[in-house]
Amino acid sequence: MIARIDAILTGRAEAFGKNGEPSAIAKAPRLGQLAVGLLGLTQDEQADLVHHGGYDKAIHHYPIDHYGYWREAVGEHSLLARPGAFGENISTTGIIETEVCIGDRFRLGTALLETSQGRQPCWKLGHRFKNAKVPELVVTSRKSGWYYRVIEPGQVRAGDNIMLVDRHWPQWSAADVFGLLIGGDGKNTPALTCELAALPPLAASWKERANRLAAK
Repeated sequence: MIARIDAILTGRAEAFGKNGEPSAIAKAPRLGQLAVGLLGLTQDEQADLVHHGGYDKAIHHYPIDHYGYWREAVGEHSLLARPGAFGENISTTGIIETEVCIGDRFRLGTALLETSQGRQPCWKLGHRFKNAKVPELVVTSRKSGWYYRVIEPGQVRAGDNIMLVDRHWPQWSAADVFGLLIGGDGKNTPALTCELAALPPLAASWKERANRLAAK
């Protein structure tokens, strides 16, 4: 699996919510080479480090393949005219959640990344689109995007390739894991969510979520 990187995006935290809550969701494409460190891309920030950023959520990938769905779902919107509508760091065509598995390792430019979890939507997407239904539509459509942790730092620029180099858990697609832990599919499958909780590369917060679901 290999795809060309259409855009690499970063953003700075700034006032965003109606009460001045900060966010760095407004990310813009960057030209030239960027460093990829253990906590993500140089020049990139996250305002809410409880729910975004950190080792397990260093880089967010959202497929531009989904933008056609969003135009149908919410109508033509200026945010959908270019990459970055969902606060993503990586925009590509040709790789989506059903084809990516937790624990997959990708070469991004010269950096090595590992898929850690899907992206759980929050109110910020609704606020950004001025449409409160957007987070719910992310859940029902399973078009969530996903996060990486950085295994080996490196360099990347738009136009480089992202290439799958290692896969150990093909049974755990990002779409299926999102469905189990966020989409409600795991409410009646305790054995499956218990198995998922033991998946080594799954992000720590999602392991906790899987354990809670398995215990119900």
